[in-house]
Order: sequence, then structure tokens, then C-alpha cells
Amino acid sequence: MVAEELSFTRAAQRLHVVQSGVSTGVSALERELGTPLFYRDRHSVALTEAGRVLLPEARATLAAALAATDAVAEAAAGLRGVLSIGTMISTGAIDVPSLVGRFHQAHPGVLVRLRVLPSGTADLASAVADGALDLALLSLSGQPPDGVAVRQLAQEPLVLICAPAHPLASVSRGRADGADGAAGVPLSAVAGETFIDFPGGWGSRAVVDRAFTAAGIDRQVAFEVTDYATVAALVGSGLGVAMMPESAVARLPGVVSIAVAATLTWRIQVATAAGRRPGAAARAFLRELLRGR
Repeated sequence: MVAEELSFTRAAQRLHVVQSGVSTGVSALERELGTPLFYRDRHSVALTEAGRVLLPEARATLAAALAATDAVAEAAAGLRGVLSIGTMISTGAIDVPSLVGRFHQAHPGVLVRLRVLPSGTADLASAVADGALDLALLSLSGQPPDGVAVRQLAQEPLVLICAPAHPLASVSRGRADGADGAAGVPLSAVAGETFIDFPGGWGSRAVVDRAFTAAGIDRQVAFEVTDYATVAALVGSGLGVAMMPESAVARLPGVVSIAVAATLTWRIQVATAAGRRPGAAARAFLRELLRGR
């Protein structure tokens, strides 16, 4: 808790204990390990290198102890405990609110903590690897990072969106009329456009960046935002074009969607920590998530 808060006072408040108890516990652990875990001064607290190394191992140890407790509780009186889930702002065909609702109805003794991380897939994967999250719904376009195992849940294409008055909008109308353009626009046709995109680390951004790099095309990203509605508003105002998951575009007014000739596939996956058995609550949630897939 001190490592998460970087404050003994805030850690004590979260733990509902006096600050001296937290300080004593950390000091005892440092004596046992023979090295400081935190740099301390009157104004700040920071992890030492030893503290940074210990943190993921400590989380793994606590997770293993909790999993053992969960297994006994499950056998005795149903699931109990806390389940930390990370997710993207959009998960395509995966209806997260309904999924969490069904899980809560089946396991009311489990407290579900759902987190949307603003920096997207990269931070979600990191949080799963170091134990801050039990599992996460994310979108990795390449190999998973060390410490993370993924299973694919769904996929869908990314499409180009533009303002209705944009010259490219005629491609969408031509496709609807059965005219040429049914295959979509090539990446070279939008090479000179101003792009509105999500920050680096987001799954869809990685897919688009990789496609343009593979095609040897530079593109200008003038705006980086963290929600679909703002992307659509900027596009609809004629400030640029964007690539989005097809399912997200259907809910956004004021823009026109166009198929892209290149294969731009947005994949939705569930990530868990590699080499660490999920707890009983996480396993139950995964069963619900993977049912019928």
C-alpha cells in the first residue's frame, strides 16, 4: 500500500490503521531483508531499487495466499474477496457491464473493482504483469509482453471516419450504391490527411501505426485524445480523419465511415499474469467471460 500511495499517511488511511503501525511494519520488513525499500524525507517517499524489485514479487506472494484462502472459502460458503479488472474504453462485442452484472449476481460476495486506465493497453498489460490487476480486457497487436498471457475473445476491422463534407465521403456513398470503391480506400489515399488518433500505448493506435510503417507511409497525427466522442467531434468539425473500431463508429453521429483496403484488425483479448494461477474469483470471471466463445 505504501508503494502504491508513495505515502505512509495515505497508506495508513487506506489500511485503516495508525501511521506508526505502517512505519513499524515496513521497518521490520527492511530489517528482515537487510536493505531499505523506500527513500524517505520530510516531503516525499520513493521506492529504492530493492523496493521496485520486491513489489511484483510481494504482489505475487499475496495473490498466492489469497488464492489459497479463496479456495477454502469457495468450498465452504461460496466465493469471497476482491477482483480487480482492467478494461479499455470500448471492448467491441464484449459487453462488460452485462458481464460484470451477471458475475455479481452469481457471486455477490466478491467485490469487483473495474478500472479504465487512460493510457490504454500498454498500462493494462503492465498492471496485469505486476499484479495490480487480476485480469484485463485489452488489445495487443503483437506478442504479449513478458509476464502476460492472453486469450483472444473477438476481433473486428478498423474503419476510416471523416466529415460528411470531406471528399473521401463519396467513397462511402459509392460503396452504398454498389459503385467502385467497394474494397475501400488504400492507405496511400489518406497519406496526406491530418489524423486524429489515440495516444501511444492504445491498441488501435498500435495497429494503425504498424500498418502505415509497413506501407512506408508517414502520417501526421495532430490531435491525440482519449475518448471516441471527442475523436468523432473533431472529425465531424473537419479537423482531420481517424481510424476507429467498426462497432464504435455505429454509435457516433456526424461522421461517415469508410472501409480501408489494408487489413487493419482490432483484436480484443483477456490478459492474465503468466506463470501465476488466477485466484478463485478471477477463474470464475474467466469462465463467465469465455462461455460460448
